[in-house]
Amino acid sequence: MPAKSHSHQYLVKSPEAAVWGLAVTGCGRQSCAAGSAYPPPGHPADHHFGWANGRVLGACQVIFIAEGAGVFESRATGLVPVGAGMAMMVFPGVWHRYAPDPAKGWSEQWIELQGPVLDALLARGMLTAARAVIRVERAVKLGALLQEIEARLQDSAAGSAPEGAALGLHVLALLVEAERLNSPARPMTGFVARAERLLQDAVDQPPAIPDVARKLGVAYSHFRREFKRHTGLAPYQYVRRLRLEKARRLIGSSTESLQVIADRLGFASPYHLSAAFKQHYGQSPSRWRRGKE
Repeated sequence: MPAKSHSHQYLVKSPEAAVWGLAVTGCGRQSCAAGSAYPPPGHPADHHFGWANGRVLGACQVIFIAEGAGVFESRATGLVPVGAGMAMMVFPGVWHRYAPDPAKGWSEQWIELQGPVLDALLARGMLTAARAVIRVERAVKLGALLQEIEARLQDSAAGSAPEGAALGLHVLALLVEAERLNSPARPMTGFVARAERLLQDAVDQPPAIPDVARKLGVAYSHFRREFKRHTGLAPYQYVRRLRLEKARRLIGSSTESLQVIADRLGFASPYHLSAAFKQHYGQSPSRWRRGKE
């Protein structure tokens, strides 16, 4: 590990972030050898911190530890050990602090993210302040991705808002994946993914939801609760959305009548299909078929 090296850059959030859903507003890397002062100087005043006081940010940061070890502490986690192949997540408005082990030091890569996509992940509980330290299953991939982000942001032409959003989303996807794989509840909730596949495969004639729960060996009340927690929709809402999505494909790509499509997908009548379609998509099936917005 080099004695000491670091680089960082901070960006103003582009107005396009609202369009693309996410913006990378900072990135960097630093290596601190055992016994080195941490953090290195040079960060702006609104981002610099010391162990004594910690800090609170208005954005999210992902700090990936490639080598070494240390500790992370926040109001939500308490003091947590951190090692190589782990990521620390700093959430907006949450007091935190972290530092390498003085006897070991560490090498870190980090990015700062802002945008409604991140807000949605937090609101859904897919990422939480209480589980801010994540062991990353695909650590090599995450390290390479963070390195690519830093390289591209150094080139103003390559570091565009759309590309930054795409790369940031990839980082978040790796963290959500790792969090799910590490969750103690995973063996209990793996049935949700199986239920989704089952319902998708049988969208024309979906089984009754209690039968799905029974087939998967899960109590019906637990099934409904966990299904909604993971998908954001109650099972019957999920089935309804699947049916409407297939109805839209059929209406847009075939000449079949609304009656035939309603019968195929289990709607009580063309009227019920039309009303549900308009409520969900904001336009009638006939307008959709004609390609009008």
